[in-house]
Amino acid sequence: MKGIDQRVAVFEAELRQAGLRMTQQRRLILRVLAESDDHPDAKGIFTRAFAHDPTLSLSTVYRTMKVLETQGAIERHAFEDGVSRYEHADQQHHDHLIDVETGKVVEFSSPEIEALQAKIAAELGYEIVRHRLELYGRKMPAGRRKSIKKNA
Repeated sequence: MKGIDQRVAVFEAELRQAGLRMTQQRRLILRVLAESDDHPDAKGIFTRAFAHDPTLSLSTVYRTMKVLETQGAIERHAFEDGVSRYEHADQQHHDHLIDVETGKVVEFSSPEIEALQAKIAAELGYEIVRHRLELYGRKMPAGRRKSIKKNA
């Protein structure tokens, strides 16, 4: 994963390439996004940034996120709750498990799942070019859990 300052610089470059000028408010939005280790929605980004600059508007956040998504710097996920959530596009491939009670998004990787998907696609005569896996669940009691690799 890139450092926060590196990520901010990448985001700034993407906005400039799209023809947007860099304002203090956009820099603040980019910093908040770069520091995020969760999957914030636009309102969450706005709330975090607004705490530092109460002149910020929600529409500025939405416009900035749209440009970053169009430029490929971030990925937008529309999970079952219908809210668009964002994450950095520079991460290794991973899948998501969404807690249906809290909305928490847990990232995980599973070589077994990846292999099974590739096998199924090949058996059907396809090669996977991209995919997205979302699991929805609720927390189980600790005694029933099994261990897998989660992304940090």
